[in-house]
Amino acid sequence: MARKSGKNKAQRKKTIARRGLMLVLSSPSGAGKTTLSRMLLKADRKVELSISVTTRPKRRGEIDGRDYHFIDRVRFDAMVKAGDLLEWAEVFGHCYGTPRRPVYAALRAGRDVLFDIDWQGTQQLREKARDDLVSVFILPPSARELARRLHTRGLDEEDVIRRRMAKASGELSHWAEYDYVIINDALDHAFADVRAILTAERMKRVRQGGLTEFVRGLQAKL
Repeated sequence: MARKSGKNKAQRKKTIARRGLMLVLSSPSGAGKTTLSRMLLKADRKVELSISVTTRPKRRGEIDGRDYHFIDRVRFDAMVKAGDLLEWAEVFGHCYGTPRRPVYAALRAGRDVLFDIDWQGTQQLREKARDDLVSVFILPPSARELARRLHTRGLDEEDVIRRRMAKASGELSHWAEYDYVIINDALDHAFADVRAILTAERMKRVRQGGLTEFVRGLQAKL
């Protein structure tokens, strides 16, 4: 009986081929989107990270092709002109963008693509691929906690931290443009919320190709 059940499950997966989705996590620097992204990638093998191209220098511990594709401004501008980027933005003097081809290849293969991008990039994705997009905005529990996290992570100089705090107010004004909003006051709870959103979005009827044929097959045998 168990063997037959497993065979039926495999057949359903083959018949109902789910299209992947684009899952965007956005937040002001220090609110937790990068930590949540790493947790999700570790916990769910069906999710892969969209590797952006950037013109900024590598930080300590970063690896080209894993964290970013580090390129010069000339090549970046050429990719923009050729339409090879789904979205792009300039932040603190450096450019960031999402290559189009690997994202669409993953979606066609039924894999979900995770984006760690800001509100500008999210708007561009929404304009180009609204049906594939699921957007989540991560809020810090307080301004004081946001400042503490920026200092604790030790990635930026003091002047950069001040600039990030000043920029946070403008970033927060875009929270209502997102499908979901999570207040990251407890990391485990915020992560559970992200996974719940992903599970529900995967089950949406429009993302499950082959359902019509599957239901007709059921009806034919009743």
